[in-house]
Amino acid sequence: MEKKVLIADDDESILWILQRMFKDKKIETVEARDGKSALEMLKHEDISIAIMDIRMPEKDGLDVLREIKEAGCHIPIIIMTAQGTMKNAVEAMKRGAFDYITKPFDIGELEILIDKALEHKKLRQEVADLKDRLKERVAKEITFIGKSRAVQNVFKTIGMVAQKDVSVIIQGESGTGKEIVAKLIHINSARNQGPFIAVNSAAIPKELMESELFGYEKGAFTGAVETRLGKFELANNGTLFLDEIGDMPLDLQSKLLRAIQGQEFYRVGGKQPIKVDVRIVAATHQDMEKAIEEKRFREDLLYRLNVVTIKLPPLRNRKEDISLLADYFLHRFQEDMGIEPRTLSSNALTALKAYSWPGNVRELENILRRAVILSQNPMLSPDDLSLPQKKQNKESLEDIISNRLEGFINDIDARGKHDLYDTIVPFMERPLIRLVLKKTGGNQVKAAELLGINRNTLRKKIKELGIKVEDFS
Repeated sequence: MEKKVLIADDDESILWILQRMFKDKKIETVEARDGKSALEMLKHEDISIAIMDIRMPEKDGLDVLREIKEAGCHIPIIIMTAQGTMKNAVEAMKRGAFDYITKPFDIGELEILIDKALEHKKLRQEVADLKDRLKERVAKEITFIGKSRAVQNVFKTIGMVAQKDVSVIIQGESGTGKEIVAKLIHINSARNQGPFIAVNSAAIPKELMESELFGYEKGAFTGAVETRLGKFELANNGTLFLDEIGDMPLDLQSKLLRAIQGQEFYRVGGKQPIKVDVRIVAATHQDMEKAIEEKRFREDLLYRLNVVTIKLPPLRNRKEDISLLADYFLHRFQEDMGIEPRTLSSNALTALKAYSWPGNVRELENILRRAVILSQNPMLSPDDLSLPQKKQNKESLEDIISNRLEGFINDIDARGKHDLYDTIVPFMERPLIRLVLKKTGGNQVKAAELLGINRNTLRKKIKELGIKVEDFS
């Protein structure tokens, strides 16, 4: 980028001296003879640095400095001041000036100051570029994939809740992506410049949980040789993700409730309260109402956490997303491992969709990663996937029906009236009666016996459901 320096002063001799200096350095200059013009140039021109006098017509340098900083402009500004206005120079530094120089100034000293300002701007831009690249990388890594209605509903909820700064509980089976959703809430919130700190309640021993959450003071217990900050303190001005909150020890839940309510806590062994500003996002795979009934979880803590609930669908209930997820993982493995592109054969994709996925998306990712590592085939086959066959046969009839119904119900808008019972029951009865009639060759007496209902009830059902008995004779 070409450098351009703004010189703002109503003293023609100063303008002339500085113009000559920058011309020798082959740096372009623009001039302003009053504060108002200087402010407009800073706002609308691509200025690298500015050298500005405090005393100028229309607007003084301090006003220009204040307004340009309020506008979010980060151009380094060097203030020029006379010996008698040192108080103003101090004020200028408070308002965000890069540095100041007194008149009459030494050209060599000013050149050193300008080089420092240009280097500062270059470093600031490099940091900004690095942050942008990191954001792109994070956005790429923290991705929740899906086009099913259930997943689209999750996206909508994230969009509505992220900026609200309320507590959220994410419910879902292991491997459904609860931590990813928590990170998406954080990234899309006003706290995204703050930390995201995760705590897995199930992975930390009960006796260490309090010090893990709240930290401890030096000498609080044997082995506490120095003060240690807890996760609450580390998450200040950011988001604290409490994973598997249902596994938190009951005696610690009251301390957690107080910390959340007052945004204040004590380190273990501490006597001074620690104030924080933390948003809580919790996750669990458990039935929390049942946990409350069994006295394993405090009801008041659940109410405090559960301002908004996001329910993540298991993979078996959104199998239309499997192809999309597989493409995403295979492409990511290709980039991360530096391997040749891999695709799935149609039979492999069919096998993936037929599998029950007890481990959900995490299991899909691991199966595809293993296949990519162990197979040299550019097109992966069902044999390359090595799907666990036993798990496919474990589902009971009730599980199969329940899973199908869960996917259907998740896609329904809960606010509307749907007459679910009258809608679903005929769909359950019709195939059952048809299959029994097929087995008995259309014999209604035998079919009624197999079904355990009387013949008149069967006739009534056949008529209501529009079943043609002659199809089975």
